[in-house]
Amino acid sequence: MSRRSDRITLQARDPNSTVTLRKRKTECSKKKLQPAAKKQSYEIQKCWSEDGASPCILIETPHKELKPANPSNFKQYTFKNLFIKASPIPHLSWASSDDVWIKMLNKELKYVHDKSYLERHPKLQPKMRAILLDWLLEVSEVYSLHRQTAYLAQDYFDRFMLTQENINKDYLQLIGITALFIASKIEEIYPPKTYEFAYVTDGACDQWDIQRTELHILKALDWNLCPETPISWLKLYTQVEAQKNGVNFLEPQFSQETYIQITQLLDLCMMDITALDYNYSVLAAAAFCHFSTFDVVHKVSGLTWDSVSQCYQWMTPFMETLRSEPKPQLKNFPKVRADDRHNIQTHVAYLNLLVRKSRQKTKNLKCKISITVKTGGGLEPKKGKKEYN
Repeated sequence: MSRRSDRITLQARDPNSTVTLRKRKTECSKKKLQPAAKKQSYEIQKCWSEDGASPCILIETPHKELKPANPSNFKQYTFKNLFIKASPIPHLSWASSDDVWIKMLNKELKYVHDKSYLERHPKLQPKMRAILLDWLLEVSEVYSLHRQTAYLAQDYFDRFMLTQENINKDYLQLIGITALFIASKIEEIYPPKTYEFAYVTDGACDQWDIQRTELHILKALDWNLCPETPISWLKLYTQVEAQKNGVNFLEPQFSQETYIQITQLLDLCMMDITALDYNYSVLAAAAFCHFSTFDVVHKVSGLTWDSVSQCYQWMTPFMETLRSEPKPQLKNFPKVRADDRHNIQTHVAYLNLLVRKSRQKTKNLKCKISITVKTGGGLEPKKGKKEYN
């Protein structure tokens, strides 16, 4: 109160103070701003070309009171054109569909995964990773965790291993269960407690081990914990394909039965370390293509056949293995609503399916070699690929 009264008193004693301040403001506005004092920002001027490359020039956004700067002072950069087509996401009432689409594409560049990390760990083999992921899927079903949680754990594990060297196989279970623990705190509303994750290791890890490893993983990943997993992309594709006009985009409209069949194919493929050769968006598109047509996949993803075909062919033996199995059925989980059952991670004998897939692939390869020798190598490429698959 005293400060306000003092301010009023000063204005009363000096009636010309307002005029003096206006004069000062006018004089300051006439003076030229110094370059070091002005605030600058930059924007990217996009000039998309037809050859797939996009020359982008960094243009200075000048201060309003200054003349525009010379664009030639800035370097010219070339970026790969990620925008194969416009965003397939329909109009959203809660966000810009273009912004959502761009952010999802940017995450494909930010979160890097590579199967070559096994070269950093000579004592590890691809089969060990498959055994670990199979066990994590089983733990996820026991605790009714979401599919996104399991796939986040897989992503954390693979990216963490890419930052380490000479990890012994005895530490894989600790790293895996800790990755699932972190993922559950990111995705689940009520994640299991630390002692529950320690319990499923049957004494191999205690709570202190998990907490200590958690900090180690978070630092190695630089706290980047929100990638777009194959499940994220698959849910987007299926939702866009089934979306109806005037329906809330956040409400699932796709068939739960078809969705869990595609997710089972993704589960089996992700256990093979070769899956890390492909972007998560491509993996989801290839899996979706096995249950639909490519025209639909192109519509919901914007991907071309050239970018999906290799992954589609690699995924074909996995699909043939699953065809011999009974179709997955929706399971009931305690405290899980019927319309949310498809989001809960389930587990089948994936390791046995991988073995059968490998045997079938070897058998097809031997058959292909035998036929090629008998015919003198005169088979057409299409025939050979078909028999190989």
